[in-house]
Amino acid sequence: MYKAAVSMSLLVATSITANAQTATPATVVVRAANKSPNLSKTEYLAAVRAGKRLVAVGEHGTIALSDDDGLTWHQARTVPTSAELTDVYFVDDNNGWAVGHWGTILKTTDGGNNWSSSRNDTKVDQPLFSVFFRNSKDGFAVGLWSLMLKTNDGGATWSPVQLPPPDGAKRADRNLFSIFSAPSEPIFITAERGLVYRSNDNGATWSPIASGYSGSLWCGTVLKDGTVLVGGLRGSVYRSADKGTTWNRIDSGITSSITNFVQLPNHIVIGTAVDGVTIISNDGGLTFKSKQGEDRQAYTAAVALKNGRVLLVGSHGIRSIH
Repeated sequence: MYKAAVSMSLLVATSITANAQTATPATVVVRAANKSPNLSKTEYLAAVRAGKRLVAVGEHGTIALSDDDGLTWHQARTVPTSAELTDVYFVDDNNGWAVGHWGTILKTTDGGNNWSSSRNDTKVDQPLFSVFFRNSKDGFAVGLWSLMLKTNDGGATWSPVQLPPPDGAKRADRNLFSIFSAPSEPIFITAERGLVYRSNDNGATWSPIASGYSGSLWCGTVLKDGTVLVGGLRGSVYRSADKGTTWNRIDSGITSSITNFVQLPNHIVIGTAVDGVTIISNDGGLTFKSKQGEDRQAYTAAVALKNGRVLLVGSHGIRSIH
């Protein structure tokens, strides 16, 4: 069985790569998520907004919901798995998907109150790390060992996608950490060894692009002006102003590994990192300032709240900051 000694999906990937072993279906029993005794202290790996609601996913299949902008939280009524959930994505107020270990894919049609199983694979724990939908029908999930799945029916069925190998490689074999886009923009995937995959045709074809970095890129976002930011190990940030064709290294001012980016309504960009660090840019990712949290716990995601506040989730649980 693999070792998952850390709380973040991206660091879990490193552990799994070295320690993964296959398991027969008889050794794995898929159980529903248990009720969490303290939602605010649960470890979370991702959080998003679904209309007016906030949705956070994490350890043991926990899915937490807030309808008052993060002041109070309650747990989803039905979650058919206790697998670690690594990412969540909503296309509107009601329709969302979550992914995680054992190739788990969950779907909700009621804003996260109840979830159903769309996929899992208990033959081998090949985790999915990220999920993205262009619309309510067409979506993608990516994960360990270049695992990529696509659906054209809203997640009712999933089929594998064979990505092209990077330059000099015979096959695509790098872990895929984050898939993301913005309306009318290309779709991007961040991966190991500084690789970024890009699709200009809504996922029909993909091209591997070298960012110029040699380490893992864990996350990325497309800003409102089309600028692309990716980040990863040791505070690495790379920026593209031409839709991912060329990349420039940006000094983040930190050495803590970056886990997530979010752009706020006022165009400020927030990056989360391990060691309780956040980075902030007021100029579209050209420069960053950093802030160290007192508890030095790992942050894994950020979501914009009202009144200029930001929700942070991670190994510490849930909190908000100015």
